[in-house]
Amino acid sequence: MRDLKNYKVPAPAPVTLKGRFVTLEPYERDKHLQPLWDALGGGAGINGLLKFFPNQDYTRAEELGAWIENANANLDFVTLVFRDNASGKVVGMASYMRPDPKNGVVEVGSVAHGADMKRSPLATEAHYLMARHVFDELGYRRYEWKCHNENEASKVTARRYGFTFEGVFRQHIISKGANRDTAWFSMIDGEWPLLKAAFEAWLAPENFDGAGQQKRRLEEIRADLAKEATA
Repeated sequence: MRDLKNYKVPAPAPVTLKGRFVTLEPYERDKHLQPLWDALGGGAGINGLLKFFPNQDYTRAEELGAWIENANANLDFVTLVFRDNASGKVVGMASYMRPDPKNGVVEVGSVAHGADMKRSPLATEAHYLMARHVFDELGYRRYEWKCHNENEASKVTARRYGFTFEGVFRQHIISKGANRDTAWFSMIDGEWPLLKAAFEAWLAPENFDGAGQQKRRLEEIRADLAKEATA
């Protein structure tokens, strides 16, 4: 077993992470709030997109900004904004949440992918970059994904990225005046080399055809790598 007597890692801090398709930037109100509000659907669509967030509905960009800024200042969130490298547009966000540096645990949450991220490699690369930073650069042992148990899309996404389902915390919190059972997922450092290799194989240029469509699914690549590792 690994000797953890002297284990020590820093808390996540604002960081810029650049990939081939997307760049993640630390949230700055003046730079990001209005473009992020627009990317997430604005007043017409943002509350549908954030249906499973525990926050109350928003009517103005300033309300979204106040929540992000409070979370970053008081709840130890580090919010990163996703920018499409090709268009230069802000397209979504996610946050490092609830860091526990003593035990090497951090969660990715407040995940919101705007419409411009759908059916593109942007989301996959964004979450690859976030996980790579956690494991390779910060040295964490465990990376968590949690969601409302009724949020089937989020659960599918977590599994696709390689997070392992660990169970449901019943009556975990009260969200928007109603009970929320929370589904828990994680990936750990011992799994990361294979998960990383699968992400990188999926994101490689040769995995996309001339129309930008994937040739092999991420889950398929990961399964093949796992078979090779045990052969």
